[in-house]
Amino acid sequence: MTGRLVVTLVMGLGALTAVSAPALAHHGNAAYADTITEFKNATVTKVAWANPHALIDFDAKDAKGKPVHMVVETAAPQALRLIGWSKTSLNPGDKVTVLMYVAKNGNPAGRLNKIILEDGSELHDTQLGGDKGGKSRYDPDAESKK
Repeated sequence: MTGRLVVTLVMGLGALTAVSAPALAHHGNAAYADTITEFKNATVTKVAWANPHALIDFDAKDAKGKPVHMVVETAAPQALRLIGWSKTSLNPGDKVTVLMYVAKNGNPAGRLNKIILEDGSELHDTQLGGDKGGKSRYDPDAESKK
């Protein structure tokens, strides 16, 4: 009976590893350029506040002035909340500047560095957009000074 239990346990752990390994592997950044591309005067068209990553669709013009529709991936909503984002931080119609790492394969997509709102405030991404330790609108020091 003990031999059967060991075999079942080993098989179960093997299956769990096989299923969970691809989920962990998708967090690499090799698909994105190493340099930041800036899209000024972009218009937010859709915000998908969902797991595993929030997605922001926007219309802008590329470096040659050609209209493009882009989708930028952020961290998970839970992580964004920790640095000051909310479900209503961005809305369709908002005019923004988007700084992102575009897809190397030419797809109109990428990973967010930060978004600059019309009022000049910034929304950073947790993984790649920390620019000099910036934390979006959230300032932990301000909380301790209250």
